[in-house]
Amino acid sequence: MAPSEPRQTKFVLDESHIPRAWYNIVADLPVPPSPPLHPGTGQPIGPDDLAPLFPMALIGQEVSTEREIEIPEPVRDAYRLYRPSPLYRAHRLERALDTPAHIYYKYEGGSPSGSHKPNTAIAQAFFNKEQGVKRLATETGAGQWGSALAFAGAMFGLEVKVYMVRASYDQKPYRRILMETYGAEVVASPSLTTNYGRTVLAVTPDTPGSLGMAISEAVEDAATRDDTKYALGSVLNHVLLHQTVIGQEALEQMSMAGESPDIVIGCTGGGSNFAGLTFPFLGRNFRDGAKHRVIAAEPEAAPSLTRGVYAYDFGDTGKMTPLVKMYTLGSDFIPEPIHAGGLRYHGMSPLVSLLKQHDLIEARSVHQRSSFAAGVTFARAEGILPAPEPTHAIRVAIDEALAAKEAGESRVILFNLCGHGHFDLSAYEQYLAGTLEDYEYPLERVEAALAGLPQV
Repeated sequence: MAPSEPRQTKFVLDESHIPRAWYNIVADLPVPPSPPLHPGTGQPIGPDDLAPLFPMALIGQEVSTEREIEIPEPVRDAYRLYRPSPLYRAHRLERALDTPAHIYYKYEGGSPSGSHKPNTAIAQAFFNKEQGVKRLATETGAGQWGSALAFAGAMFGLEVKVYMVRASYDQKPYRRILMETYGAEVVASPSLTTNYGRTVLAVTPDTPGSLGMAISEAVEDAATRDDTKYALGSVLNHVLLHQTVIGQEALEQMSMAGESPDIVIGCTGGGSNFAGLTFPFLGRNFRDGAKHRVIAAEPEAAPSLTRGVYAYDFGDTGKMTPLVKMYTLGSDFIPEPIHAGGLRYHGMSPLVSLLKQHDLIEARSVHQRSSFAAGVTFARAEGILPAPEPTHAIRVAIDEALAAKEAGESRVILFNLCGHGHFDLSAYEQYLAGTLEDYEYPLERVEAALAGLPQV
């Protein structure tokens, strides 16, 4: 269909528009979040309980109720390498779908490591460096977070140890090479370098690993070394906070486009890129009475929001982390080795979970082949190869655009294209060859994992 509106495609802000503060959605939530609990006592934790893992500045952000938290100038200066990121109108995708919907996407793949993850990696590296930390330990699924933290560690002179989920370590060797190029040490998780890793391998030597396992190893590493803190790429409040630069920029760019999104979509594994785009829009819903529909897109192989239960659970498989109230499939659940490794997590951010529990957002699960089909459609129309994770958001965006066509109505759709797929070509190769598998929701395995939920 021939569009009648002006055909501007790219909306770019200059660096003076990099946000000066992160947006904290906790200040605007209609209901307060539940406190994290100590894994031993079951009582609410305090700053001293988190001090072995995080610097005090990040602990303060984790529990803050202030609406805005100032971004330090060294962090904003580092952001200038790639921020503000562009927002695009997907005219060619609209034509391919023959839809009256207007589709926009915020593209985070232009960062040095190729995804949205440096938005928090830079901040975490800065605050650790300020406290005199010498070394960071972390986990990574697909390698996007590990790559970002390795990059940030190089910027601020910190050693970085990355526990990379075994399935992704094997599937994505070039991610490992990128991390090592930045100077990080990378091992497949579970590994022989931690007590927890050795215990797992003794029982299941051929395990594909999971984010829950890798978190346990990284937490053990940090807790047993005085020079080391733990860095997390998703889930926790302070991580989601740092990502809100995405949505704040998108609000300005949508204004430049002269439109406001009816629907805002992000893929969800732990919740960081989803929150980064959607929380500033949700803030408008809560404060100003805006009506943005917000949809979380997750994999059918790890559908915590659509099939999990809302309960207190451990964030890791080794049961070392504080208990947080979230949608969970059970910390013992090991998802199948899908290529969207960043979404292979048993739980969901407590803040995202709270929003879902109170019907303030929607959630949908997407099969692997369906998401890759959407990724290929998008790449052929728009020219950008998406990472496997955001293909889930693309699938939902396409479905909403086709629904608009069926209903004969216009909709403005915005989604977060949180990273490129240049390191994921083996997955696309399998899809194009017809050998990529779908994994059904493993009901019996999830029920078994949920049976082990802590009694809180």
